Amino acid sequence: MAIDLKKIQERKFALENRGGKSQRNGFWKPQDGEQTIRIIPTADGDPFKDYWFHYNVGKNSGFMCPKKNYGEECPVCDFASNLWREDNEGSKKMAKSLFARQRFFSPVMVRGEEEHGVRVWGYGKMAYETLLNLVLNPEYGDITDTDAGTDLVMVYGKPPGGQFPLTKLTPKRSTSQFCEDVTPERCKEILDAIPNFEDLFDRKTSADVQAMLDEFLLSDEDAEAASTETVKYASSTGGGKSSEANSVSDAFDELLGS
Repeated sequence: MAIDLKKIQERKFALENRGGKSQRNGFWKPQDGEQTIRIIPTADGDPFKDYWFHYNVGKNSGFMCPKKNYGEECPVCDFASNLWREDNEGSKKMAKSLFARQRFFSPVMVRGEEEHGVRVWGYGKMAYETLLNLVLNPEYGDITDTDAGTDLVMVYGKPPGGQFPLTKLTPKRSTSQFCEDVTPERCKEILDAIPNFEDLFDRKTSADVQAMLDEFLLSDEDAEAASTETVKYASSTGGGKSSEANSVSDAFDELLGS
């Protein structure tokens, strides 16, 4: 008897989605060129999530802003605001690099890669506005509907001379079922495997953020000088460090596109 490839695919799917998380830590990055995706509906009815992140705080990767996301105290926000009020070019430049930035995320299924399960796509403001306009357009309505939703054709890549890639989204002309070629049981498994967004990012307390900020400010100065000169940090030591740290933010911009 020949091997049942569907059963093997189901086993592979179950393995990669064990614990409710897809491969690659649950995230998906578009490849250059054209691909087709489907936005997956979430239990709360809102598959378009937005979070605020800080970057460039030393060698720390981006982390969620306690103030913008949870209404808690954020030492980085306070420090950046104080820098901005210094009203000089160096301080303002550093403040801009430290201000929280908004990012957008949705659970998606990539057509042709269904075996990887549901993954989270991170994108920029332009793609976010496009998605909201599609949902609010009566011609399309709920593009995430599992029975009569709409697949999206994505063209992704850097335009000639561009610094960051752009994302162009075009809805298909006809609606379709989300799970056209799988059993109802498999479809339920896919939908149940949507990652928990709250678990995808490392949440920092205000105390955690203060410790990272202190380490960042003290890294190139002795403690005595830093106690009186921290507000002038941008003009005295910001050159080399901000250039290195900005690469973190730039990399995230490239990951999300526009």
